[in-house]
Amino acid sequence: MSQHTQPYPPQQPYAPAQTPGTRPARNGLGIAALVLGIIGTVSGLVPLLFWLAGVLGLIALILGLAGRGRVKRGEATNKGVTTFGAVLGLVALILSVVGAVLTFKAVDDVVSELDKAVVDSSASAEPAAGEGAAADAADGKDKGESLEGGDSAVYDDGLQITVGAPAAYEPGEFAIGHTKGNSAYSVSVVIENKGKEKFDATLVTVDARAGEDGVKAEQIFDDKTGEGFSGTVMPGKKVTATYSFDAPADAGHLTVEVAPGFEWDASQWELKL
Repeated sequence: MSQHTQPYPPQQPYAPAQTPGTRPARNGLGIAALVLGIIGTVSGLVPLLFWLAGVLGLIALILGLAGRGRVKRGEATNKGVTTFGAVLGLVALILSVVGAVLTFKAVDDVVSELDKAVVDSSASAEPAAGEGAAADAADGKDKGESLEGGDSAVYDDGLQITVGAPAAYEPGEFAIGHTKGNSAYSVSVVIENKGKEKFDATLVTVDARAGEDGVKAEQIFDDKTGEGFSGTVMPGKKVTATYSFDAPADAGHLTVEVAPGFEWDASQWELKL
């Protein structure tokens, strides 16, 4: 009688037993501190990004210190990474302070330059030539006060603008801007460059208001007037343009305002009609 051999069950692969109480290292805080510290430090090298460097540096420093606490308790094993992240966070904070100081100083310098430019752009009055009695009155005018026909607005950079007395004007047959029944007046505007830099006359604007109510006086365009200023005025040179305006028939005066450009204050002339 034959005997049958009982087959052995398949053997399971050997799995090493884990030591009770062991857990994987918690190195996340140290790695995060290092990454944020690097980004914060690089951001701190750009003064305008001082705010980003400050935020990232503060977070990196907090995470680095918390990571070092884990290392001391044996929960993490990346002591060097954690320490370096905290140091970079501190460096980012220092750079953020330096960047803030530099940025605020730069802004303050820009504001000071703008204030200086505004002050330099204001004009003083110069009386019309040959007007002895009017000379004292013009000399006594404050900056920004309205001038009279023939007076000049003199700017600190040497730019001088003169508006002449108004003269009655007869618009052409196909004139634009003139209303039937209204009166029309022309004024000459002279720009003289007494400074050392060339002046771009393209940006010069001339507007007018008429009467006691200050209604807008429409500029008249025809074949004889309305072209305005263009081109460049070199130092020591002058340029003249004629402007014509439409005004109510009963208007007693015309207020002409000339703005040389964005960097200059506008000046006004009160012209009797």
